[in-house]
Amino acid sequence: MYPEFGRDPRNLRLGLATDGMNPYGNLSSKHSSWPVLLIIYNFLYWLCMKRKYMMLSMMVSGPRQPENDIDVYLSPLIEDLRLLWDEGVEVFDAYEKVNFNLRVLLLWTINDFPAYGNLSGYSVKGHHVCPICKENTSYHQLKYGRKTCYIGH
Repeated sequence: MYPEFGRDPRNLRLGLATDGMNPYGNLSSKHSSWPVLLIIYNFLYWLCMKRKYMMLSMMVSGPRQPENDIDVYLSPLIEDLRLLWDEGVEVFDAYEKVNFNLRVLLLWTINDFPAYGNLSGYSVKGHHVCPICKENTSYHQLKYGRKTCYIGH
């Protein structure tokens, strides 16, 4: 879709991963931490997930989960990613000894379903939680447990 981006192999392809965790291992603690990682996908597939090629871009930490307010914390990162996509930044290539305009593409986000709801603002509760099926989501309400099961998903 973007041939001018693909022409330069030095342009970065990134993935964003985040999820909430309790750093103290105590389930009664309300404190949560949300590490936000950027993963570089320009490398060979077995190198992408090595710790030294991941960047901890921010840590959202506090007495409670950020939930849908996580966009407030992520807005500076989104502004930087948008700048790196639209305009790029001039950097020095030490191997070729030239300056070039580096651009960045965010390929995807990696998260579980509740974190997906927080990041996208999409409701992940109720009967129509599938972002693809929407109103056609196949669900079954358990009679005694008052839980919703999603059959065929």
